[in-house]
Amino acid sequence: MSTTGRDLVRRLRLLLVLATATTLALFFAYRGVHDDTVPLSTASTPGIRAVDTAQSALRQANAVVRETGAEGDTSGEFLTQVSVAQQSLALAASENVTGLAGRHDVQTVTGLIAVYSGWVERRGREPEGSPLRAAFLHYAEKVLGLEAEAGTEGDIMSRLDALRGEQLAEARRQAAFPWQLWLGWCTVVVLYAALCGALLESQRFLRRRFRRPVQLRLLAATAVCAVGVPVLAWQTVSAHRAMTDSVAEVRVPPAAPEAIPEVADEVQGALADAGFWASLSDWILLGGAVVVALTLWGLWPRIAEYRFRGRR
Repeated sequence: MSTTGRDLVRRLRLLLVLATATTLALFFAYRGVHDDTVPLSTASTPGIRAVDTAQSALRQANAVVRETGAEGDTSGEFLTQVSVAQQSLALAASENVTGLAGRHDVQTVTGLIAVYSGWVERRGREPEGSPLRAAFLHYAEKVLGLEAEAGTEGDIMSRLDALRGEQLAEARRQAAFPWQLWLGWCTVVVLYAALCGALLESQRFLRRRFRRPVQLRLLAATAVCAVGVPVLAWQTVSAHRAMTDSVAEVRVPPAAPEAIPEVADEVQGALADAGFWASLSDWILLGGAVVVALTLWGLWPRIAEYRFRGRR
């Protein structure tokens, strides 16, 4: 008595289980990486760059105060740099990288900048030679955190350094590849290899038992797996490499103010297509459904044929 019918049913069940398991494993492993690419490129790294810009602008503003010493032609430059710092902090707050605590820190720093500007303005109103000018500059730089006692907790620069550290820690978390992702992708590799092997073995089985040398529907299912999974895996490797490089770019504050836009362009270029590739995660489920449908379409008519023969 022929066992072809039972063999076909057994192979169909195995293929459906493997296709479903591979699809789900790939879906979660893929999203585990790509769900963080968009926040990293649109929030975390821009937030870090915003803090760098604010610190650089405040240093330049204080340099203007030390060079001129009085309100006049250069006071506009001081106000411009302070405005740049405030706008950058508003951007850092809007990115919402570190949540409510981060926004509170930005609000506190914004208030301290107003205090710093107030001391500078009071210094500018004093006549040349007044001893109060040095005192007001001392108070301003103490609030800013650039004078001899800088680094004490509570000044502007210390708070910005702490905020930057929190943002950088979040960016590192997003760019990390923890053991859960390693396990997920190892599972994908094993299931993918088993699925491709089962599809090829089913093709050989059908070739031996039936006259058609190739089952086109199973061949199409094999092609979807053989092309789709490696492409998504390769893009995931590329995306993770870009994320790691982006974090490395912003790890250390730029030495010169003009370097900040260069770093921004490099990070933006590395993750330019992050949104597109992240959106493909939903297509993984569709691809898995296509493989399941093609497998059913390819094997079920043969199974039904043998069931019909058995009833006769």
